[in-house]
Amino acid sequence: MNDSHTLVSVHVDLATIGRGEETVEHERRVAIADLLDANKFYPVGSEEGPYDLRLAIEDERLVFDIKREDGTPVRVFVFSLGPLRRIIKDYFLICESYYAAVRDAPLGQIEAIDMGRRGVHNEGSTLLKERLEGKIEVDFDTARRLFTLICALHRRAA
Repeated sequence: MNDSHTLVSVHVDLATIGRGEETVEHERRVAIADLLDANKFYPVGSEEGPYDLRLAIEDERLVFDIKREDGTPVRVFVFSLGPLRRIIKDYFLICESYYAAVRDAPLGQIEAIDMGRRGVHNEGSTLLKERLEGKIEVDFDTARRLFTLICALHRRAA
């Protein structure tokens, strides 16, 4: 992986994902900005980047349509959402608990829930990194940012 192996743009296919309420749209924009701010993204076998990524959800599968910055197609990868579905659901549940706790729970309880939230997020990021293995190489921080974006897309698709 060299310095050119990065994402410079991420597009969400609204035709397959649809538009969400404003809070979900904001979550998606923040996730994309965080991902673009710092990432390592290497489609295995691709000699040069940087890359443009289009994300879509088709037939319960996550589609990574990767092109070079100039529009030259690189690869299209399709991943089943099945293996991530339980972790995404757990992540949403613990996030709801966290936001509820922030309103009126003692600091110790909030911190404990937040540790659990980060643990579930790390679990999802690790699983995503494993699912991408052999297709797209990413570092752990990029996997975390991608998992956050996938959660936002999943919420939109639900």
